[in-house]
Amino acid sequence: MPRANLDKQPREVAEMFDAIARRYDVTNDVMALGQTRAWRAATVRAIDAWPGDRVLDLAAGTGTSSEPLADAGVDVVPCDFSVGMLAIGKRRRPDLSFVAGDATRLPFADESFDAVTISFGLRNVVDVDAALREMYRVTKPGGRVVICEFSTPTWAPFRTVYENYLTKALPRVAKAVSREDAPYEYLAESIADWPDQVTLGRTLRTVGWEKVAYRNLSGGIVALHRGTRPETA
Repeated sequence: MPRANLDKQPREVAEMFDAIARRYDVTNDVMALGQTRAWRAATVRAIDAWPGDRVLDLAAGTGTSSEPLADAGVDVVPCDFSVGMLAIGKRRRPDLSFVAGDATRLPFADESFDAVTISFGLRNVVDVDAALREMYRVTKPGGRVVICEFSTPTWAPFRTVYENYLTKALPRVAKAVSREDAPYEYLAESIADWPDQVTLGRTLRTVGWEKVAYRNLSGGIVALHRGTRPETA
């Protein structure tokens, strides 16, 4: 599967997120017109974790995606490669076990999580296939993966409007809120270059995930993919 992080290397991407960490969550809410909360809630439902389950939350950033899981009694581990994001999250939620880690080389034992999830971060990984294999490795047999990521709007006229928003309006809105535009120009490009729903589902199956399915949110602006690691024989 082609990488969607363009020409940037892992350290460059991490430094970019470090630079925007302080206002990242606020900027995201504004850019997504308040839809991030709905997308996050849908992701939590798809993870379907129960109190006591252990869940790895990759690309967790400041931990906003981990908080609803933790508040429901789930043993959630927020993991991200941006130490700037993690530092802000740890100050806000010292009860969470934030871990710095690379999705392509996870610092966790085999079969150690009931579920693994990643929201709006897979397209920033240098080697997507390697990250999906690592998620598979650390998930218990019978466990699941849930990916929430920007995708391809299903209605052609709306897709054209959305693409114009990504390339023209989004960086301007981001600069007005976060006072940074270059990182969001990169993010807009990474969204535009990201494979569609069917392609990502096919890649999940290639890595070994079974029962792969996806659900469109907001007309396909975002898609939720879910898969299961096969039970051992």
